Amino acid sequence: MTTGRWRVLVTEPIDEAGLKRLEEIADVTRWDAYDDETLAREIDHYHAIVVRTKALPPEMIERAEHLRVISKHGVGLDNVPVEVASEGNVAVCNLPGVNTQKVAEHALALLLAVRKTTPPTNAALADGSWDRGDYRPRTIKGGILGLFGFGHTGRNLAELAHGIGLPCVAYDPYVRDADLPLHVTGVETKRELFDRARYVSVHAPLTDETRGAIGAEQLRRLPDDGVVVNTARGGIVDEESLLAALEAGEIAGAGMDVFVDEPLAPNHPLIERDDVVATPHIAGTTVESLRRMSIGAADNVRQVRDGRLPEMTVNAAEIEL
Repeated sequence: MTTGRWRVLVTEPIDEAGLKRLEEIADVTRWDAYDDETLAREIDHYHAIVVRTKALPPEMIERAEHLRVISKHGVGLDNVPVEVASEGNVAVCNLPGVNTQKVAEHALALLLAVRKTTPPTNAALADGSWDRGDYRPRTIKGGILGLFGFGHTGRNLAELAHGIGLPCVAYDPYVRDADLPLHVTGVETKRELFDRARYVSVHAPLTDETRGAIGAEQLRRLPDDGVVVNTARGGIVDEESLLAALEAGEIAGAGMDVFVDEPLAPNHPLIERDDVVATPHIAGTTVESLRRMSIGAADNVRQVRDGRLPEMTVNAAEIEL
């Protein structure tokens, strides 16, 4: 393991608390001090990369001969070539659980905002309208919340839903029914989830298995007052199918924090609709969680530098220190 002072690349803004911890043991290149062309030439200078949402091309990681760790500021690893990193003996670490409560809160907020028609009502009021008949809010109770994925965030959302009397069903082929809370009912198939639920909230990673997993067939199974919420990853919900279902009146609305292409184009058809509440991938980015993720990502780098694999090293079995 390399000793002495490391060189660390931080690809996107993170809280200063994490940067200070990195600067204690490393020369840190910040996101605003390089461009992609420079990085392609100089990637082999770095011992560690701290990444948020920026995609790390596999061919770049292959050339990074001094690289020892990729530390994810968050959970999802769809932007990190884990297999390529493993082949190069590069540890890949993430931070599961660090922001799950915040994402769950955001998912519930989006669902409530759609059902209560909050954004278009607020916009109409700001424009001087007091026509109370233009937007009719609906109650959230009386339906069932379907959870597509039941990891940390899905579990947290189930607790919040239970607190307001909203029953939940969950589909997750990697979670046993015996591990579900008493107030959550497991279902065996994706089809059953959409047949039973009025609302569906997505809490799964983006993988080959989940990409496009929620499309026209699934959306048609929701009732016409159904709502889809996605705070997980863009691409799990097929955006064209979602738009078609909204235009046809097959479902009543959607709450979207993540999209296939980010940043989102200002004329994206989903965000121009009154029945869609959209936010710019901020579900997990509260002030408190950003600080914790920054410190956690920095500490993972420090552990690898000290010759230890962090507990949350996703490819630990393939790494030799």
